[in-house]
Amino acid sequence: HLAGIRVEILPEEQGPPVGKPIQIELTSRDRSLLEPAMARVRAYLDTLPELVDIDDSAALPSIEWRINVDRAQAAIYGADVSSAGIAVQLVTNGVKVGEYRPDGAVDAVDIRVRYPRGDRGIRAMDELRISTSQGMVPLSNFVKMEPAPGVDTLKRVDGVPVELIRADVIDGVLADAMVHQIESWVQQQDFDPAIRIRFRGANEEQAESMAFVGIAFLLSLALMFILLVTQFNSFYQSTLILLAVVMSTAGVLLGLLVLGNPFSTLLTGVGVVALAGIVVNNNIILIDTFNHVRRSHPQLDIRAVIVRATSQRLRPVLLTTITTVFGLLPLALGLSIDLISRTVVANGEMALFWKPLSQAIVFGLTFATVLTLVATPAMLAFPTAVRELLAKYREKLPRRTASSRG
Repeated sequence: HLAGIRVEILPEEQGPPVGKPIQIELTSRDRSLLEPAMARVRAYLDTLPELVDIDDSAALPSIEWRINVDRAQAAIYGADVSSAGIAVQLVTNGVKVGEYRPDGAVDAVDIRVRYPRGDRGIRAMDELRISTSQGMVPLSNFVKMEPAPGVDTLKRVDGVPVELIRADVIDGVLADAMVHQIESWVQQQDFDPAIRIRFRGANEEQAESMAFVGIAFLLSLALMFILLVTQFNSFYQSTLILLAVVMSTAGVLLGLLVLGNPFSTLLTGVGVVALAGIVVNNNIILIDTFNHVRRSHPQLDIRAVIVRATSQRLRPVLLTTITTVFGLLPLALGLSIDLISRTVVANGEMALFWKPLSQAIVFGLTFATVLTLVATPAMLAFPTAVRELLAKYREKLPRRTASSRG
């Protein structure tokens, strides 16, 4: 172990480099408030068995030497303050005299002059002498050294002092659940109002990804609705087609609930957006056939039209769903099939990566197809059923009025 050096070994991440999943950022313009608040949060995190590898950005205990030059005393000896500064550099980091750039190097290397290793350090300051108008004078005659607490790197974000606490979670524990638990604890504490506590890391990346997926989802629905209205010339039928998207989203959530899998903001979210463009095809085919049968056979009542349209489109709808589901089923099960070597690998790296997206499409498409074949025909008959009920009510209304007058 080397003092002052912290070594971390992290696996290669698929996606943005966010580091540890839980990162708590404390900011305040008054830096003196940060360390006590960070110590309280760190003490609470240490009590949570689900968290491991907890660290913070608190400065390590250290000491630094401050050199104070008595200018009046230096003037008595005829010493130059700049010469004293150069002499101090000779026993510390050295005096820069030039630069050298090796072949193929990006940055230049400083060329510095300083005393040999055995003659450097704080103790050498007591024996250091500089040339003055009165001869060689000990530097200690007009220079005093005072120890002071060491100052670590001062971290700032947008010009505001900041401290950071990071933690990892054990296997089987969701970082999002731990973030919510820590957030609830923070809200119950009486931290100074000048301190702002934010959660960064995977939680922040997840929120940004969720916002992107949400905007993409709403934008896709809006564009599809505009196209459907122009094609079908009916707000009701266009809305009915887009109900398949709601059904597919419910199927995705139900499937994840049954399997006990978490909702992957990126892959599952992209799967839901992609699914929106797939599941509407079944409703488009069904409603387009319904309109065609209704125009071709005006003598048929609404129920007969729905039965004929559904029976004609049952096979295409089922074939589309079955081929899509069976094509993605290996990935949804975590299987990688190599057709060349004729091998099947379970839980391979690529299969696990695409598994959330495949599961979203499989569950959502299956659930939406079943409901489409049941709910869509019923909703097509709904306007006619409402009109029939209103017509019957209007027929009965004059009779009631006449009987009341009689």
